Amino acid sequence: MAKRSVLGIIVWGAIFMHTYGQTEIRVIGKLFDIETQQPIPYASIVFTNQSGDLINGGISGEDGQFIIEGITPGSFQLTITSVGYEESTREIHIGQLNQNYDLGRISIIASAEELEEVVVTGAREEIAAGLDRKTYSMQQNIAQSGGSVMDAMKAMPGVSFDQDGKVILRGSDRVIVLIDGKQSSLTGYGNQKGLDNLPAANIERIEIINNPSAKYDANGMAGIINIVYKKERQSGLHGSVGFAYGLGVLSKRKPDLPTDLGSYSPTPKYIPSLDLNLKQDKFNFFLQSEVLFQERLPNNEFTTRYYDDGTTISSQVPENRSQTHYIIKGGFDYLFDGMNTLTISGIYDWESHVDTAQVAYIDQDNIRNRYITWNEEEITGYLNYALRFEHKFNQYGHHLQANLQYSKGWEDETYFVNDSSAIRSNGRDVTTVLGTEHITSAGLDYVKPTASGRLESGAKVQIRNLPVAYEQQRDQNSMLYDGLGNFSRWGERLYAAYANWVHEKKEYDVEGGLRAEYTDVFYNIDPANTYYEENDSYNYFRLFPNVRFTYKLNENNRMSAFYNQRIDRPGEPELRIYTKSDDHELVKVGNPYLRPQFTQSAELAFQHYWENGSIFISGYWRFIDDAFQRVYTEDTTSIYNVVVKSYANTGSMNHSGLELIVSQEFSEVWKVSGNLNLYNIRINEFTGQLLFPYKHSFEINEDSDLTWDLKVVNTFKVSNQLQLQLTGLYAADKSIPQGRQLSRSSVDFGAQQKLFKGKGELTISMSDIFNRYGLRQEIDGIGFVADYQNFYETQSLRVAFKYRF
Repeated sequence: MAKRSVLGIIVWGAIFMHTYGQTEIRVIGKLFDIETQQPIPYASIVFTNQSGDLINGGISGEDGQFIIEGITPGSFQLTITSVGYEESTREIHIGQLNQNYDLGRISIIASAEELEEVVVTGAREEIAAGLDRKTYSMQQNIAQSGGSVMDAMKAMPGVSFDQDGKVILRGSDRVIVLIDGKQSSLTGYGNQKGLDNLPAANIERIEIINNPSAKYDANGMAGIINIVYKKERQSGLHGSVGFAYGLGVLSKRKPDLPTDLGSYSPTPKYIPSLDLNLKQDKFNFFLQSEVLFQERLPNNEFTTRYYDDGTTISSQVPENRSQTHYIIKGGFDYLFDGMNTLTISGIYDWESHVDTAQVAYIDQDNIRNRYITWNEEEITGYLNYALRFEHKFNQYGHHLQANLQYSKGWEDETYFVNDSSAIRSNGRDVTTVLGTEHITSAGLDYVKPTASGRLESGAKVQIRNLPVAYEQQRDQNSMLYDGLGNFSRWGERLYAAYANWVHEKKEYDVEGGLRAEYTDVFYNIDPANTYYEENDSYNYFRLFPNVRFTYKLNENNRMSAFYNQRIDRPGEPELRIYTKSDDHELVKVGNPYLRPQFTQSAELAFQHYWENGSIFISGYWRFIDDAFQRVYTEDTTSIYNVVVKSYANTGSMNHSGLELIVSQEFSEVWKVSGNLNLYNIRINEFTGQLLFPYKHSFEINEDSDLTWDLKVVNTFKVSNQLQLQLTGLYAADKSIPQGRQLSRSSVDFGAQQKLFKGKGELTISMSDIFNRYGLRQEIDGIGFVADYQNFYETQSLRVAFKYRF
C-alpha cells in the first residue's frame, strides 16, 4: 500500500522543470562590389519576420563588414540595400548548433538607381535546444535547492547515483564530469567523486551530453556531464552572498543494531557562500567560494550474509562523519586588446573529516559475538590551475585557444580499528594511506565558422601519475591483510588529436568527427607485495569516430541519428591494491591488472515542439567489450567469514533503452515535465580469475533485465515572487552483477520566495520526504547470499537565503 501511495504521488506529483536555454546568435559577413571587388560601406542589412516586422538589422562598416547580433534560431531571408546597388536578398537558416554564422564574402551588383528597402519574411523557431545536449538551469531547480550538485542532479533525466556516490547516466556509471568544460581533480579523472560535497549555490547550469563529439576526451561511454559555474558579464562589481542551513537524517528507515554509538540523527549543516565578479576595462576578476560545516551520514550499511554452511551474520556500518570543507574557485581574464585574452583560473578544495563507527556482528541466534570500533581521520584536497590564451581572428567566432592545466588530488588517511572478538582480545590495528594524483595537460583548440556551420580541430597531451604510500601497524592476530607492500606507482601518458565538422542547412544538419588517441600505461608494484608478482604495462592506439545526422521535417519536428565510439579507463579506486573496509567482513579492493573497456554507441532521437511544450524520445544502444565491474567472492582462508569485493574485466555487455522527456505549460501558473527511462542491461556469462587474496575463480551468470526510472514534476508560479515545486522519482528493480537492486523512490518539495525587489531569494526545500531513496540489494555470491541495505543520508530539510548585488 505504501508503494502504491508513493507511486501515486510520483505520477500525479512532480519533477524538475527542465528548460532549454534560448540561444542568441551573431551573423557576420562582408559586402563587396561584384565587379571592382571593393568593400561596400554603410549598406543596410535587415532581418524581418513573416508579419513584416523588423527582427534586427545593421549597417556595414568602412571595410564592408557587418555584424548582426541577437538573432534566434529560425529560417529567414536577409535583405541588403545600398545606394547605387541592386537589392540583394537571400534565404538564411539560423540553426541551433553555432553561436556565430559567417556568411563570408557577399557580392552585390551596381545599379544606376537607388534601391528601396525590401522586406522578405521567414519563420522563427521558438526553442533553441538541439538534440545533441540537454541544459538545465539551477535557477529552475527549486526542490533540490540549497543542497549539493548531487542533490540537484538527482532529478535530471536519466541520472541516478550508486552507493559510492558515482553518477549513473542511462544505467551506466561510466560518466565524465567536467567543470566549465574541462576535467579537473575536483570531480576526478576516469571516475566521479566529490559531487556530494560540491554545493550548487554558485552553479549556473548543468549540461548532459549523451553523444559527445570528437572535441571531447574519449572517456565515458554514457556521456558527459558539464557543470558550469556562474560568471557575471556586466561591468562593475556584481555578485551574491548566501547562507544555507540544513538538517539531515530526520528519520531512520531501520533501527540501529545494538551498539554504544549508533548512527547520527539528525545531522546539522551550515553552508555560507560568496560569488564576486569585478569587470573593468581590460580586466575581469571572478571568485566563488563555499564553506561547509556539517555532520553527515554518507553510509549506513546493513548487511546480512547467509553462508552455505548455515551461518548467518548481520552487521551495520554507520559512517558518522564530522566534516569541514572549503571550496574556492577564482581567477581573472585580461584583455590585451579586442583579439587576445589571457585567463588564469584555479580551484582549491580542502576537506577534513573524522568518521567514527561501532560495527556489531550478530549471528543467527541473535547473539552479538563480535564488534569493531573504528575511527578514521582523513584530509582530502584537490587543486587545479589553468592557463588559457585565446586569439580571435578578424572573422567573428574564428579563434584559437591554447590551454595549460595542472591538477593535484590527495587523500591522507589514518585508520584506527579495535576488534573486540575473542580471537583478537581487543586487538588494535592502524593503517595509513597517502594517495596523490598529479595531472598535467596541454592542448590547442581551433574553431573556424563557415557560412553553414563550423570546423573544429585540436590536440592534447596529458600526463597522469598516481603514487600511493601505505603503512600498517599490526597487532596480534591482526585482521589486516599482510604482504601488500608499502608503495605503488601508476602512470599514464596520453596523446590525442581531433577534427570535427558541423554543417547545418534548413532541411538537415550533419556533424562528423574523428579523435585519435595513443595511450601508454604502467603500474609499478612494491616487490614486497605477495599478491601481484609482476609490474604491469601496456599501450594502445585507437580511433574514436562520431557521426550525427539530423533531418528537420519542419519547424517543429526533427529527427537525429548518432554513432560514436568511446573508452573507459579504470581510475585510482578501481586500480588500488590496498584493501579498504568499514565492515571488516566486507572488504573492498582494486585490481592493478584491470584493462580499459571499449564501447560503441548508437542512438535515434525525435523531438517535437508545440506552443507550450515539447516531447523528446530516443532509443539508444551500447555494445561494451572488456567491461569491468565489481564482483563478490568469499575468502575461505580467513578466520572470519570475509567477503571480498574486487574489480575485474568481465567480458561483454549490452545496454539498450528508450528515453522519453515531456514538458507542458498548462497555464502561467502550472508547468509540468516528466522523464521515463526504460532500459535493458544484458550481462553475458563469464568466468574469470582474481589474484586477491589468493588465485581463485569467479563466475558471472548470463542475465538480461528490463527496468525503468520515472521522474515527474509540477512547478507552480503562485506569484511573480513565489514559486513551488514538487518532485517525484521512482527507480524500479534492476539487475546488477551477481544480484539485483530493489526499487527506490523519492518525493522532494521546494518553495522559493523573491525578496527585496528581486535581489533576495529565500528557499525552503525538503528532499526524500518519505525516506524511501536508500539502496537495497540482493547479492548471490559464491558460497553465500547477502541482503545489502544502505540507508545513507537522503532525507534532509534546507533553508537557504541569497542576496544579489
